[in-house]
Amino acid sequence: GALGGLGLGLWRRQQQAAVAASKEDEAEKKEEEELRQRFMAPPVSGMRELRRRRRELRSRMELLIMETQGEVCRALAALDPGASFVVDTWERKEGGGGISCVLQDGEVFEKAGVNVSVVSGLLSEEAARQMRSRGKSLKAKDGKLPFCAMGVSSVIHPKNPHVPTMHFNYRYFEIEEADGTKQWWFGGGTDLTPTYLNEEDAVHFHKTLKEACDKHDLKLYPKYKKWCDDYFYIKHRGERRGIGGIFFDDMDSPSKEEVFQFVKSCAKAVVPCYIPIVKRHCHDSFTPEEKLWQQLRRGRYVEFNLVYDRGTKFGLLTPGSRIESILMSLPLTARWEYMHTPPESSKEAEILEVLRNPKDWVH
Repeated sequence: GALGGLGLGLWRRQQQAAVAASKEDEAEKKEEEELRQRFMAPPVSGMRELRRRRRELRSRMELLIMETQGEVCRALAALDPGASFVVDTWERKEGGGGISCVLQDGEVFEKAGVNVSVVSGLLSEEAARQMRSRGKSLKAKDGKLPFCAMGVSSVIHPKNPHVPTMHFNYRYFEIEEADGTKQWWFGGGTDLTPTYLNEEDAVHFHKTLKEACDKHDLKLYPKYKKWCDDYFYIKHRGERRGIGGIFFDDMDSPSKEEVFQFVKSCAKAVVPCYIPIVKRHCHDSFTPEEKLWQQLRRGRYVEFNLVYDRGTKFGLLTPGSRIESILMSLPLTARWEYMHTPPESSKEAEILEVLRNPKDWVH
């Protein structure tokens, strides 16, 4: 009888364990489904793998960039209901892949792209050289440097010249050196490129980014605002690409978790810093002359991206990288006129003054 009781007790415990496992399985499936609905496509690493490594920072970063892509695409699509995003998933034979979401020829957006990429493999010699030039001491084993890089990047070119172009990018990088030690860092930023200056928009944009930075450290916004003004500088023109925002790279302190939380705050600030500006101006009337000035400013945007931008250069130097996704940042249309100079005291001259002499927008 006692043995029978023990057998019954064991059977009950097994039943309870089976019920608990089934409930856990159900909860995981539900969570997976909720995540899928927030994403534009299944993640590059696969849901099962991400769930298995959910506590690892690489997995959490991949989930963050997937969610950011989904949030931004949904916010843009809501403003341009006649248009829709083409969702293009791609694989890289050297390792990893990505998801490119592009909306083209809408009523509000001429071209809006939001890309996610998760790639791994061996760093090319040119890419390693570029990193060493920034002070990275990378010790290769037999000339090989295994790396893993992931990020979300976006450029939004609206049709209306009174709606600014916006760019953001948040990324994570990991390199394994010859002795097995891993170097890691985060980089990114969000910046605004208006065709015409609107002070209210500039203040709103910078204040929203400052609030995101201030949650972590009051020194971050002024430091990264200056870095942004210095980075997006078109040397051969003597002007900035736009009115800035924040930009940082090689960020590896105070700790992995703290930097990740900072990057998360910045990514979450993208929609609130930009979407209200689009809503405010997407139905403004504009003249053919204003459209022409937008096309000329876009030409400057292209010049910076092709001549100076480190992300574009790194992409073009990485074996197996996808050129369509790298050059997604370029506008659908742009213009270069010989010796074009706007009249003094014009609205066009006003924006040039700010591009040549960056302003403090929040104090």
